[in-house]
Amino acid sequence: MYDIEKYYNAHTLEEAISLMKEHPRARLICGGSDVLIRIREGKMAGCELIGIREIEDIKGVSMDEDRTFRIGAATTFSHITQNELIKKYVPVLGEAVDQVGGPQVRNIGTIGGNICNGAVSADSAPTCFSLEAQLVLTSFSGTRISSMEDFYLGPGKVNRKEGEILTHILIPEDHYKGYTGHYIKYSMRNAMDIATLSCSVVCKADRKNNQLLDVKITFGVAAPVPLRCHKTEEALKGRIIDRDLFTKTEDLIREEINPRDSWRASKDFRLQIGGEIAKRALATALWKQNALEETIYLNLCGEVETWK
Repeated sequence: MYDIEKYYNAHTLEEAISLMKEHPRARLICGGSDVLIRIREGKMAGCELIGIREIEDIKGVSMDEDRTFRIGAATTFSHITQNELIKKYVPVLGEAVDQVGGPQVRNIGTIGGNICNGAVSADSAPTCFSLEAQLVLTSFSGTRISSMEDFYLGPGKVNRKEGEILTHILIPEDHYKGYTGHYIKYSMRNAMDIATLSCSVVCKADRKNNQLLDVKITFGVAAPVPLRCHKTEEALKGRIIDRDLFTKTEDLIREEINPRDSWRASKDFRLQIGGEIAKRALATALWKQNALEETIYLNLCGEVETWK
């Protein structure tokens, strides 16, 4: 049973903001894949809900005149994965959200809800961090822009102020143009499981000079919030793309991430896996832009994949 005191259905962003002002204790609900479970478990018994699923202005994927990606917070994971713009320009994001739960969850779950939950295991978060996505938050006071790193405050805690709604996720052109990426989710099962550890790598290479120009590496479940590995990134930029690059990546990652012991996995196991999946994610991202020799890729990842 779902113990819900009242449900208000907003059809416009203005209506949703007004309802939030009138009912400050009410919780926003869009897909409901997390909220409804909490209600059923009794953790939010007697709650008031404001539905925002029917607000068309916060759905869909588009590209602004300056070629900034604009992803509506109410866009489902399935729509992101299947969107032609995503496939062409930022396929790594589509690949990442396609690993959320199963088809039913991906058909109702939204990227905005995934981010606003603040879960360190959220599959969308590491890639949004690596793409340096910007979050548009709107309230009666106006609109503000937040970086992903400023938005995550701790496990399950985000910097969404009272009365604010996350409306869009923005990815500026210089954050994706010329880059390729790869997301690896390590979990106990191949499907319907949250990440034991995850890693998203976005990089840019100079194929002529065989050089790694830029790299952005973010982990999930390696710290209280998604963790950008800034020290590792700076140490890898400008290096020649050879076998030593990947050995260095493993070593640096294990020095920088700080996973915890839990019933899912020990800290030592996560450290070992962390170096391995960062190495493989970087190798695959470089492979996607024809910037890595096939023999090295095979040695690191075991088989040739067909992303190219």
